[in-house]
Amino acid sequence: YFAQTRAKLNLGATKAWIAKISASDVKRCHDPMFESFFPKPKIFLFSLAIWVVFLIALWYSFGDWLGQVIGFDLSASEPVIGLGHFITPDFLWFDTYYLLGTLGFYFFWRRHSAHVWQRWSVLGSALLIYLSYASVQVSVVINAWYGPFYDDIQKALSGDGTIPSSQIYGHFIVFCTIAFPYIAFIIANRFFTSHFIFRWRTAMNDFYVKRWKRVRHIEGASQRIQEDTMRFAAIMEGLGVAFVDSIMTLIAFLPVLAALSVHVETLPVLGSIPYPLVTISIVWSIFGTLLLLLAGIQLPGLEFRNQRVEAAFRKELVLGEENEDKANPITLHDLFANVRKNYFRIYLHYTYFNLFRYMYIQADNVIAYIFLVPTIISGRITLGIMNQILRAFGQVASSFQFLVSSWTTIIELISIYKRLQAFEAAINDQPLPQIDQSFVESGHQED
Repeated sequence: YFAQTRAKLNLGATKAWIAKISASDVKRCHDPMFESFFPKPKIFLFSLAIWVVFLIALWYSFGDWLGQVIGFDLSASEPVIGLGHFITPDFLWFDTYYLLGTLGFYFFWRRHSAHVWQRWSVLGSALLIYLSYASVQVSVVINAWYGPFYDDIQKALSGDGTIPSSQIYGHFIVFCTIAFPYIAFIIANRFFTSHFIFRWRTAMNDFYVKRWKRVRHIEGASQRIQEDTMRFAAIMEGLGVAFVDSIMTLIAFLPVLAALSVHVETLPVLGSIPYPLVTISIVWSIFGTLLLLLAGIQLPGLEFRNQRVEAAFRKELVLGEENEDKANPITLHDLFANVRKNYFRIYLHYTYFNLFRYMYIQADNVIAYIFLVPTIISGRITLGIMNQILRAFGQVASSFQFLVSSWTTIIELISIYKRLQAFEAAINDQPLPQIDQSFVESGHQED
């Protein structure tokens, strides 16, 4: 394409044209943190949502029929407890369906909008999601294992001799066949995740380095490229995996919890409600999320300002290493006073945030028992079923409580995102974000 263009245009016109392409490319990049790695992030995510909804609708409408047409025997059978769960026709058909859906989405984007990182961003993301799904399925199998195990323990404790010791040992052997291979799976999963996230950091680093002349005037530019991209990648590694695990856990355990709800007829105060365990887990989790969201709403801004005042103090010290006119005691005292002021404000806000957080966490330890009291007293469930309910309730509730458990990390991620937004503004020849403007106008002083 370029060769044909050079044949038609003179050298000067060609240079002007390439400059125009570069300028349009710069303006097109509205979010370098994501656009450097994903093809057209907003359209990409929107199309992904549509594709996922379509695949889910197709799966629940015609999934069994399609599987049988392909050749999978999907006749109803008892749940398999052990590694055999992962080679059942149902599981293998889902793997095939997921692979076909992933490849269809990948080749569409490869043809529609080629991207240098699309193998890692599209196929890599799909693999991470599948690995999280497989990991959650291990928890589902273990949850199913708890039922017969604790039922046999309950019978053995009665002392009637109906449960031989070999049967109890057999349960432990089954558990080992599930848990120990899972260790190798987790290690491999974490290894791939680390490489995936570092590729993302590489994409961001390459993007910013190519545009260094546009962003070098921003205070702490070197720190933002080196440290903020590193921290962004590190947080996304933990936070992103936790988020995907939460979604996969919901998908896997909500049906389990719904099935276990048949054992619970009434709840304290509320009485009889449809799917009581599912309803209570959702309501309780939403309550905790909103509680901590309100308690910590000011923390992202404070964390952002903390990075700014620390950067200003550090920069003055670095300048003082080469210029004796810099880093005089008065200037350093004022800059450190800003650091001290911001830290004290953070300590104050975290005090009441942690108060609500730990009160909620402690209440969360017993909330399921409280709602099971009428069922336990009535003798409607065995020890095994009770443990299955408690584990499934905990898995679903913890998934809905993603913001509760990850809020402090999300706060740090938001503050890093705000800092990197200044790069986006400089690249697009736009004014700096308001919080950056106020910091510069105040001469590195707190507003």
